[in-house]
Amino acid sequence: MNHLVCDNESAVSMRHTIFVVDDEPSVRYALTRAFELEYRVIEAASVTEARERLSASVPDVILLDYNLAGEDGMSLLRDIASDSNAPSVIMITAHGSERLAVEAMKAGAYDYLAKPYELDELRLVVSRAVERQELRREIHGLRERLAGEGQFGPMLGASKVMRELFKTAERMAQTDLPVMLLGESGTGKDLLSQQIHACSPRAKHRFVAVNCAALPETLVESELFGAERGAYTGAVTTRTGKFEAADRGTLFLDEIGDMDLATQAKILRACESGTVERLGGSNAIKVDVRLISATNKALQTEIQNGLFRQDLYFRLAGATLYVPALRERAEDIPLLLERFWSNLQQKYNRTGPELTREALTRLMEMPWPGNVRQLRNSAEKLFVLARAGTVTADDVAGAVDIGPRPASTGHLDAPLALADFREAKRLFEIEYITRKLSENAGNVTRTAQKIGLQRQSLQEKMRELGIRAARGNSV
Repeated sequence: MNHLVCDNESAVSMRHTIFVVDDEPSVRYALTRAFELEYRVIEAASVTEARERLSASVPDVILLDYNLAGEDGMSLLRDIASDSNAPSVIMITAHGSERLAVEAMKAGAYDYLAKPYELDELRLVVSRAVERQELRREIHGLRERLAGEGQFGPMLGASKVMRELFKTAERMAQTDLPVMLLGESGTGKDLLSQQIHACSPRAKHRFVAVNCAALPETLVESELFGAERGAYTGAVTTRTGKFEAADRGTLFLDEIGDMDLATQAKILRACESGTVERLGGSNAIKVDVRLISATNKALQTEIQNGLFRQDLYFRLAGATLYVPALRERAEDIPLLLERFWSNLQQKYNRTGPELTREALTRLMEMPWPGNVRQLRNSAEKLFVLARAGTVTADDVAGAVDIGPRPASTGHLDAPLALADFREAKRLFEIEYITRKLSENAGNVTRTAQKIGLQRQSLQEKMRELGIRAARGNSV
């Protein structure tokens, strides 16, 4: 069903529609007068008439009286509640009909009011219901974009930067080039590596992941290359290393920048020779492995400081993909939250609270130093701790601990690793302007003065790059 098309499109096409369903003419008249300055109001005197109007169009909110002549309002509610494009229904019940109100909520009503009600209370409920419909419409639009090109396996992102990342990753998946993933912690580099493998010709073979930062120095060699029986105390059986386990598949080396130089040399040797030797062994074992590596460190700086081998870097960075921080794609946050909310509803077996627009705006303005991982954890905290049926901006402020921003040296290193000049320039501009805004508490005018730009020029550049100033500090 489509949204109502107004008769005077130029005057009211942008206004929301309220549908009053009540068999008392005086009530319909009063409600029409109460809302006609803000909304387009249409009426129906019965369930039958309401169905006829709904068959051609869908309003944003229905004010539905329970006690109607003929069929009651509950029958209409049940008809429309299952539709994914259904309006928000506010059920009007008689005083003392709490049981009916609970039944209406279970059937899918957004809210209910008992007669007699205060008009200001009704206005507030209608305003919230309209806001809910706007959010649902925005998310539906994001979902439609997502169905086209905004998803790469478990990763979501309808923003331009993510759609470009998914396209490039899909192309890289069809090759055997080693891939290096750059980006802050929590951005989803591990998920991206898994999906590159899943889309590659090696998908029928194993994907083996190694967290290089978590490997004790004494166990690195045996973990990666295996060990013969008796190679060290406690080696009672022959152990297969990660390279062997990933033969004909993909080996993911996470946190590659945390390896010591000795291990780096052995990995380089394995890459160049295509063979490994188990600890305590003397036979070269041939392996066919596609390498994907990831780091949140500034490898160019690590190379300059003698902490990372340049030859290994060039070996691993056959193709380099930058996974953007969440603050660089804030427009994806509603989509991510919808996914998290759906998962939480299944986990806790309940509907859970609804996010208000103010809460969503607040979440979209936050810097998220922990990126998607932090957003997911914060969503669960809000879902569990919300005391009412909605999550407000105050709930967000009280429950979400942003903490310090991440060190940005690794972020600035990302553009240096990219082959495309325009993309490298874009990423640098995003980080530079974001950092300068942060240094000036989000004040656009002061930031423009400090960096030598006109305020209008900075605002235009921010719009071009998708950068938001902190709410309340955009002057």
